[in-house]
Amino acid sequence: MPDQRLAAGSPAFRHVNLAMFFGGFASFAMLYGTQPLLPLLSREFALDPAAASLAVSAGTAGLALTLIPASVLSDRFGRERLMKLSLVASALVCTVSAFVADFPQLLVLRALLGVAIAGLPAAAIAYLAEEIAPAAQGRAMGLYIGGNALGGMSGRFLAAVVTDWGSWRLALGLLGALGVISAVLFWRRLPASRHFRARDAALGRILHDARTMLADPGLPWLFLIGFLLMGTFVALYNYLAYRLIAVPYMLGQSAIGAIFLLYLLGSAASALAGRLADRHGRRNVLWIMLGLMATGLVVTLAAPLATIVAGVALSTFGFFAAHALASGWVSRRAPERPALAAALYLFGYYLGASVIGTAAGKAWSAGGWPGLVAMLASCTLLMIGAALRARRAAILHPAPAD
Repeated sequence: MPDQRLAAGSPAFRHVNLAMFFGGFASFAMLYGTQPLLPLLSREFALDPAAASLAVSAGTAGLALTLIPASVLSDRFGRERLMKLSLVASALVCTVSAFVADFPQLLVLRALLGVAIAGLPAAAIAYLAEEIAPAAQGRAMGLYIGGNALGGMSGRFLAAVVTDWGSWRLALGLLGALGVISAVLFWRRLPASRHFRARDAALGRILHDARTMLADPGLPWLFLIGFLLMGTFVALYNYLAYRLIAVPYMLGQSAIGAIFLLYLLGSAASALAGRLADRHGRRNVLWIMLGLMATGLVVTLAAPLATIVAGVALSTFGFFAAHALASGWVSRRAPERPALAAALYLFGYYLGASVIGTAAGKAWSAGGWPGLVAMLASCTLLMIGAALRARRAAILHPAPAD
């Protein structure tokens, strides 16, 4: 019987890509809109860099802690429904956060925003694995990750520019409005699931499946990569603003926001990584992209602003390519429970953003930019080692590992 899943080029395939692109776009615009504002929040609320970074880390922590429960709901009640509700709830929470009275209130709402957003990434990878033909999954995954990248970039850039002529409260309100618009588009365009089958949500079954995944020779290394990957990347951008707002650069909010336009490279990298994975296999490409990310970090040690930007660009390209490859590889190694596997990967991914993203503030305060780069470069070396171990596991089990 021929595969009935959506093939590249079909109208339904285009509708899926459009909906998933804008769903990821809005979610990550709202989640990361506070990142370029960290120095401003430090001044307004008298916070050190590590404390101010909680305006980002609270959201990623809420997202990380909710991903596995959300994946269970996804398995039980369906991908499509959960993703739609997630977008609506996150748009409302983001809008309300513009009216907080103090920093603790902002942190509570940022954490709730992460909880609300969790439904989309918890179900998205499984939805694509179930509804898209295998030959087109790399492309669809790359476009979805590209939407995440472009949304993260746009949210950061919009928040920085609006803050320059208005306020950070207005910026968060506009991001909430963007979320509402994207939620409407998502509801109208996403095709209904045709291959979803409800799965048992019993705790014992979930724990059994999780133990099975952790016993896999490749998956734990991919989960570790996710933790280190996102933590390194978020920390790079968290403290880049502190470096560039100080002497000798003295950049304003809009100029710092413009640095996030480098995320356009991330969108291109994700799409390219998907095509390379379909052609050459993830195990042959992932460690190379992590090497590019490490090289970019070292380049940022130079003093000229143009060289710093070039290093950040190289790291950004490597990061998004590596994330597209690693996340797609996870779903291929766990075809029976793709939502749970994706949730375990993303749990580590966003937990890394919270843990490393905040801990790196201590490295920045103690050693400046060289101290920060030393910490993050160590993380990238660990990732490269994990990728090579995962590559060996793929050779032992070529069919599921791609």
